[in-house]
Amino acid sequence: MKKVSVGLFAGLGWISGHAFGQSMQLYGIVDTGIEYVTHAGNFGDSLVRMPAITGSTPSRWGMRGSEPIGDGYSVRFNLENSFNLRAGDLNQGGRLFGRQAWVGISGPTGSWFFGRQNTATLYTILDNDVMGPAIYGIGSVDAYIPNARSDNAIGYLGTYRYVTIGATYSFGRDAVGGNSPGQGLCAGSVPGAPTQCRQWTAMIKYDGPTFGGGISYDEQRGGTGAATNYFDGMPPVPMSSATDIDARLLVAAHFTFGKAKVEGGWLHRNGGNESSEPNIRSDVFFGGLSYQVTPSVLGEAEVIRVINKQHDTRATLSTVRGFYSVSKRTALYAQVGYLWNSSHAAYTISAGGGGTTPPRGDSQVGTIIGMRQLF
Repeated sequence: MKKVSVGLFAGLGWISGHAFGQSMQLYGIVDTGIEYVTHAGNFGDSLVRMPAITGSTPSRWGMRGSEPIGDGYSVRFNLENSFNLRAGDLNQGGRLFGRQAWVGISGPTGSWFFGRQNTATLYTILDNDVMGPAIYGIGSVDAYIPNARSDNAIGYLGTYRYVTIGATYSFGRDAVGGNSPGQGLCAGSVPGAPTQCRQWTAMIKYDGPTFGGGISYDEQRGGTGAATNYFDGMPPVPMSSATDIDARLLVAAHFTFGKAKVEGGWLHRNGGNESSEPNIRSDVFFGGLSYQVTPSVLGEAEVIRVINKQHDTRATLSTVRGFYSVSKRTALYAQVGYLWNSSHAAYTISAGGGGTTPPRGDSQVGTIIGMRQLF
């Protein structure tokens, strides 16, 4: 990541005014590959494509900066865009800065953020899931998790030695749509409906030298246009009332042993609307291993199991991935995954952007070979 002075940006016409003591960074990732998926679409055909959204990690570029204002406090901001290399279009529902767009203040007691930002769910899973936002990962069975962000949000993060606590509160969690597929939009801030489309999240996590873990809770309220999608082939459930709730509880941890790292956790989801009896519940269990074979070669593997008793849908995703670093910023990678669906389930192996949902009960194989470059 190259640090770029504010004076340079001012000279280019990006900003103006005085910026003594201020610093800014321009950074990003470009990542894509060629993917092959079996049993894709209504007729179960194979598919070869350059995926949208993600390969090993979503492509993005961003700007972030800070300015000290005295007494240990500083003003900060982060604008982060997500784009699709295949077509050059924007992700997150077409937002210009769909990943993050906030300004805040940091000091001795922690940091406060105002704007579109990551939720506590995303912060909790970041260091505790081997595959993260990879094309064959937890996003295949719950697309919200790698897209856990809120519009119109106030957030707090405070780190005290190895312990971090955090929380967010959103007045309208999704004003544009696109946080996760099939969820609809939920703009909120409606007169006379103070809890419509509200969302709050909270977490506590520990990050020590060899062990870390955390727990988070995430609650989304319903509203006009909102829905809950369980990504198992069943139709999304409308959440038109502010009393409708979609809640997720996440517990995750990791251990480090020399060159190896073991990560895993449990994600419980409970949602539905006023007419759902009982509520729809799902459980995702995941565990994985990463091993630094050589300074240039990294191997990773993960198994994910999802169970939805109300829908009678279950699936198991197993995947392996390898990275070869050709430089400090550039890596080649290959990933292979196998998804087994139960007879009523239609989870899709690929989180690479639609069109790969299989017929109910069909299993899938997915493979991708790609390249990632950091700047």
